[in-house]
Amino acid sequence: MMEPPHGSLNSPTVELESLQLCDREGTESADSGIGDVDDLPVPQRIHISNITCDSFKIDWDMDSRGRERITHYFIDLNKKESKKENKFKHKDVPTKLVAKTVPLPMTVRGHWFLSPRTEYTVSVQTAAKQPDGDYSVSQWSEVTEFCTADYSTVHLNQLLQKAEAVAGRMLPFAVFYRNQQREYFQQASPSYRSRDAQCRRMLPAVKDNSGSHGSPISGKLEGIFFSCNTEFNTGKPPQDSPYGPFRFQIQADVLFNQNTNVYFGDFYCMYTSYHYVILVLAPDSSEGDVFCKGRLPALDRSDNRFLTCTKEGDGSLSFRHAQDVILEVIYTEPVDLSLGTISQISGHQLMSQSTVNAKKDPSCKICNISVGR
Repeated sequence: MMEPPHGSLNSPTVELESLQLCDREGTESADSGIGDVDDLPVPQRIHISNITCDSFKIDWDMDSRGRERITHYFIDLNKKESKKENKFKHKDVPTKLVAKTVPLPMTVRGHWFLSPRTEYTVSVQTAAKQPDGDYSVSQWSEVTEFCTADYSTVHLNQLLQKAEAVAGRMLPFAVFYRNQQREYFQQASPSYRSRDAQCRRMLPAVKDNSGSHGSPISGKLEGIFFSCNTEFNTGKPPQDSPYGPFRFQIQADVLFNQNTNVYFGDFYCMYTSYHYVILVLAPDSSEGDVFCKGRLPALDRSDNRFLTCTKEGDGSLSFRHAQDVILEVIYTEPVDLSLGTISQISGHQLMSQSTVNAKKDPSCKICNISVGR
């Protein structure tokens, strides 16, 4: 059974049931309930619109001849990457969907089989239910391709609420830091596109595809990753890192101040007990700030559950971070190395904690919402 549509989707919403069909050629097995191909009108010029991360509208044209006989529509939906079409995949995509005839366009919606930012193929046939319960069907329409959308701000706000529930108390911190290999910080570093060796700057790079599959920042937002988490017993950055033994460290107020906007970007885990929160720090009216506005939930810089910058009575700024999540902070502008210091850490390089292109655990009840991964 499909969930109710969003209020903005003002077309009939299909209540779909999964059907297991063996192939698209004429006659199926007797227990499938499908009869021979009939002269029912074949859907033509399939049109997909109003695509969200877990729904789409579908419309098509068809001849008027025989239209009055149609009782159902069969929809064949597959992930484009799938090599085995038309096989029932309960945990993936139920490839055959049946809907009673409704006015077109109709909305197809279902978080349990549609994932965000995923390419699908769809084709349709019309069907007439017979008195004995079998169906007569038309030929299949042409195959149409489409891609589902990113999370909307509504979905991201749902994810934000889940993250807030586990963020924990706030601890003070004073610096942002970024770990890399030694070569990254050397003057000549042609192997690193995120470094301007001549001007000694760290440059924004496109975020990878780690985290939630539907996050609007993956593969789109440009920025520089920083950390700010501290060890509970020392109040200082940890001496271990998955990203390299050399650390660039910069005072927090250089990147985060009264001219910096803060956005929530993602909340995820990687089959582990600890969770990650991605925040975006974007100087007001910068290119990154323009990207985030309307796409990501904005946070109050002095009053949120993850990362705060508060102006004290003497005019100084104080900073706090959430204790119970690992914060990944994306700063959207270049950062000059002369603004901070570089030193070697004494701990280990814990590669198991690297989040590069890490996949989110889709079964975690703490960090997933009801629209796919």
